[in-house]
Amino acid sequence: MINNAKETIEAGKAILGIEFGSTRIKAVLIDQENKPIAQGSHEWENQLVNGLWTYSLEAIWFGVQDCYRDLRANVKALYDVEIENLAAIGVSAMMHGYMPFDKDGEMLAAFRTWRNTNTGPAAAELSELFVYNIPLRWSISHLYQAILNGEEHVKDIAFLTTLAGYIHWQLTGEKVLGIGDASGMLPIDPETKNYSAEMIAKFDNLIADKGYDWKLTDILPKVLLAGESGGVLTEEGANKLDISGHLKAGIPVCPPEGDAGTGMVATNAVKQRTGNVSAGTSSFSMIVLEKDLSKPYEMIDMVTTPDGSLVAMVHCNNCTSDLNAWVGLFREYTELLGLPVDMNDIYGKLYNNALNGDPDCGGLMAYNYFSGEPVTGLEEGRPMFVRTVGNRFNLANFMRSHLHASVAVLKLGNDILFNDEKIKVDRITGHGGLFKTKGVGQRILAAAINSPISVMETAGEGGAWGMALLASYLVNNNDERTLADWLDTVVFAGDAGVKITPTEEDVEGFNRYIENYKECLPIEAAAVKYKK
Repeated sequence: MINNAKETIEAGKAILGIEFGSTRIKAVLIDQENKPIAQGSHEWENQLVNGLWTYSLEAIWFGVQDCYRDLRANVKALYDVEIENLAAIGVSAMMHGYMPFDKDGEMLAAFRTWRNTNTGPAAAELSELFVYNIPLRWSISHLYQAILNGEEHVKDIAFLTTLAGYIHWQLTGEKVLGIGDASGMLPIDPETKNYSAEMIAKFDNLIADKGYDWKLTDILPKVLLAGESGGVLTEEGANKLDISGHLKAGIPVCPPEGDAGTGMVATNAVKQRTGNVSAGTSSFSMIVLEKDLSKPYEMIDMVTTPDGSLVAMVHCNNCTSDLNAWVGLFREYTELLGLPVDMNDIYGKLYNNALNGDPDCGGLMAYNYFSGEPVTGLEEGRPMFVRTVGNRFNLANFMRSHLHASVAVLKLGNDILFNDEKIKVDRITGHGGLFKTKGVGQRILAAAINSPISVMETAGEGGAWGMALLASYLVNNNDERTLADWLDTVVFAGDAGVKITPTEEDVEGFNRYIENYKECLPIEAAAVKYKK
């Protein structure tokens, strides 16, 4: 057994996971024990171009190459060794969106990310046609909206994929997608573990009069389950990833997945009756179901785990961006006073002080809408803070109101699952930036959804680590365990993290806050209408 990180890397036994997040591309290298041994990263931002949120192909490739370069540099600094070979690779990215290509592999339209909310007419019509909630950000919504818009490029589509599917295709030549990411393109049939044949037939019939040369199955990626082969790294792919030329071709690559799937893996929330909440720039909760919901809900998306179990997903476009902006304002004030600035210290003091505030935030109200929020029916957003002269306006309530706002929309969706559908959950695990200050975001979320929340030390490694675990599962699941069993016994070995149970006072306070929040939503809608 190789017993140290340097030997693992030299022997080509390390495993690489890469994830394209909305603000950072991250690479994590793990050893044979599935422990992180090196990381690399690259910061990036989406751009609003012609009214649509996008990342250019140039930004995508510069980003992943710079991320891998950073990983190589860190490996060199830590272990004085070069990465030449790997046991396996996995790529994940933000789910959903729209990346269409022609038969020559040329991109036909700019990448449209999950953040775009211009697909309302398409999503509404498809939801009615399929009798199934089709969210605005799903690939099928983007495709049908392009058709409704009469966009010229649609007739030339030969391949439609997500960001993870695109990167994987460029690295391996394989037009495939992990089932979790695929479930954000088009609904999955839980029996066949493939796209719903019924919905494909309905869609093809819907657009039959357009006269396109393609059918839907012609242009979608092939669906793969966790543990199945996604191909191998080609010579061209190796050179695209590692521009230094050291990385060898022929490395096994697991099916590409979405960030929701890697979050489930990183928090050991793949088994039925488990769930996780990811809270960063955006937020989403994933509850793995024992059976289907009684009916479709506009607030709830049905997706799958990387091994094909049905998942109820509540996705919110906005989470910590406005909270971070306010913390940045306090940083400026601290600098103005000439005091040394430590951002972790500022976050820690402000977050912990928020817990001294009133459970209902003293009547203060915040809306964190940097962009539109489909769950509350807003196509655009305006960050906003609202109070009356009679509210208890102090720093603790101010910060608490913004912490509440960061998970308020998440609560609206989860109330349906727990109160209306009576879903039972044994464990919910939180991960992401909101939980970085120990105990605070965890306590706020527990109050919001009235459920114990666990946070694991390893969850801080994030989706890139989750993706590396899926790559490890491809090559190291020697006794053919299920993904849930393999994670439970091999990776986490019984570690359930630190749990916080909500207090009655916090739950009642958050419920009062959310009633105010719903009542004041017309103010947010008015801000969208009048503040251009």
